[in-house]
Amino acid sequence: MENKIIARTLRFLSSLLELHNENPFKVRSVANAAFKIDKLPYPIDTKSLTELEQIEGLGKSIAAKVDEFVKTNSIEELTELLNKTPEGIIEMMQIKGIGPKKILTIWKDLGIDTVGELYYACNENRLIEAKGFGLKTQEEIKKNIEFSIASNGRFLYAKIELLAEELLISLKKELKTEDIHFTGQYRRKCEIIDELDFLIIGVNNELLFEKISLLGLEKTDSSTYKVQCKTESGLKIGFSFCTKEDFGKELILKTGNDIHVENLLNLIEGHNLKNKSEEQIYELAGLEFIVPELREGTNEIELAISKKLPKLIQYTDLKGSLHNHSTWSDGIHTLEEMALYCKNELKLEYFGICDHSKSAFYANGLNELRVVAQHREIDELNKKLAPFRIFKGIESDILYDGSLDYSDEVLSSFDFVVASVHSILNMNEEKATERLLKAIENPFTTILGHPTGRLLLSRSGYPIDHKKVIDACAANNVIIEINANPLRLDLDWRWHQYAISKGVLLSINPDAHRVEGNLDMKYGTLIARKGGLSKLNCLNAMNLEQIRKIFEQQKTKHKLGK
Repeated sequence: MENKIIARTLRFLSSLLELHNENPFKVRSVANAAFKIDKLPYPIDTKSLTELEQIEGLGKSIAAKVDEFVKTNSIEELTELLNKTPEGIIEMMQIKGIGPKKILTIWKDLGIDTVGELYYACNENRLIEAKGFGLKTQEEIKKNIEFSIASNGRFLYAKIELLAEELLISLKKELKTEDIHFTGQYRRKCEIIDELDFLIIGVNNELLFEKISLLGLEKTDSSTYKVQCKTESGLKIGFSFCTKEDFGKELILKTGNDIHVENLLNLIEGHNLKNKSEEQIYELAGLEFIVPELREGTNEIELAISKKLPKLIQYTDLKGSLHNHSTWSDGIHTLEEMALYCKNELKLEYFGICDHSKSAFYANGLNELRVVAQHREIDELNKKLAPFRIFKGIESDILYDGSLDYSDEVLSSFDFVVASVHSILNMNEEKATERLLKAIENPFTTILGHPTGRLLLSRSGYPIDHKKVIDACAANNVIIEINANPLRLDLDWRWHQYAISKGVLLSINPDAHRVEGNLDMKYGTLIARKGGLSKLNCLNAMNLEQIRKIFEQQKTKHKLGK
């Protein structure tokens, strides 16, 4: 057994000891022993216990641990510490830049015990108020977590969008052609990208080889028809080649997923596809043109045959921004700054503030007195900003039993209520569904926020019976959020059509904690398009007068529910 392995194990033990508030002298002794062993010029795995005790910096106690590890490949004390440490905390300890003291604060003071929750907390600015943290530390932790996620080779669409668009411009310049097009997952606007794919017309792979290093790419594989590379961050890049006469066909074959392509090919079997555009090929198949976002092999072919494809929502259809946070809870910008950004920069008609409720103590949630004070500020701002309107909302925590964390009297003071789960996420499907159903049945619930609590690439979310939850929203006139934060995109697009078929409105909400966070509604719109959402089925595509009526109808629901 190499000295480095022994030293690494002791360093890990010292970190766990510090995490569990063991004697500081003991923590330092183990850490110092790890350092000494790592620098020794000879192997110690053949040394007897007596010989180990004679090595400077070890002593009897640590020598015994080394001897135990060499003989059994384990240390009893380390095993005991691991057993009382959540897996997520162990994973957190591997992230560069977060020492045991900071992890202890994150775990015990903020109640965060997974890397996914920590990453989202960074996005919500929850770390900056904690002891020993600040904005700079928070951003560094966020960057290191992103690096850790990227090392798995999978990326959020939003995280590679800028790189992808800049690479396309560079390719066109270096190859001196405009005939380069996105295909695959990126063109379909998938929420997670495993490979960024391009289709190039009339350029051979030899010419591309010459330019790869100039573009900062490393070649990993190649054939006559495809070249594979990767970026420094680990993103896979695929280049395919075709002739101009085959472009329409190849663009279709390399954009849709396997099921979509197979179903389409069955409809055009025997047709000559040379010199045919995408539109012409779909027409040959007897279909309406299917936009790339929908080519996922669900029911898009059937809808296209019957001429019932939805007219998909556009980002410009959105009239307002709902579910936002300000400095009243855990936001970076003030309520007025958030509202003015939506009014002046985004040219929206209304803004809905949804700061955290009182149970979210970790996010400076509003108690009843602060709710009243915030409402006074909103009243003043509405006079100042008219006809732009700020709606009084709250993100009310769904407690473990499914109840909301304010009395009916307080809940009735809001224009709308977003009900969300933020705590005790380790539930089975039955409990998670039951918890949501009770919250949905509360007459004060207007919108169900991020229904599964998922964090893409880092937390799968709690399991729910989607049909039961959506059916309950239909029965109780509750809107379902499409949380537009690229980490969430929850409700998942695969359930949008079912919700629409039940008459449930969806709302593209940014969950913004700073003014720029409102721009995430772009990603919410992209994922809503994948789900087949039109502006007719979207709450915040309604104008000010329409949404005012919707919220008034909710007030009627309150009265009927009492």
